[in-house]
Parts: sequence; C-alpha cells; structure tokens
Amino acid sequence: MQTLVTDYECDRLRLSAEMAIRFAVALDISMDELLKPQVGRARRAKPSRKVLRRLELIESLPSHQQQTVLKTIDTMLRGLRSAS
Repeated sequence: MQTLVTDYECDRLRLSAEMAIRFAVALDISMDELLKPQVGRARRAKPSRKVLRRLELIESLPSHQQQTVLKTIDTMLRGLRSAS
C-alpha cells in the first residue's frame, strides 16, 4: 500500500475517482481536503492504531456485548472528566 501511495504522490500514477474516494474514506477526510490540501492548516487528531484495532474488536462483538463495553467506557470517561 505504501508503494501505491508513493506512486500517486510522485505522479507516477493518476488518481482515479474510485481511488480518491477510497483514500478520503480511509483518511476520514473530505474529497476537497484530499484534492486541495491547504498548507499550514491544522489537521484533526486521528485515533491511534491501538484504539482503531480495539474499535474493530468491539464492532465484531454481538450487539449486547458492544453495548456493555460502550457503557463501561462511557462510565470510565465520565469519572475521569469529573476527577480533573
């Protein structure tokens, strides 16, 4: 995948509409942001790979287990916010 991205960046490959959409979705940005990057603009923080892997694991659980995990996380986050 890295080689493919590098080829697009170095203009060795043309970016098809389908690939542009895939890149925008994978990067969680709009097509405008992908095709017209603004220099100096602050980028929003992305979750770490560890967080994304855990989210994928949560999504693979049955619905009732997902709800239990999410309620637990919400409770912990509320506790952390109130402690600070």
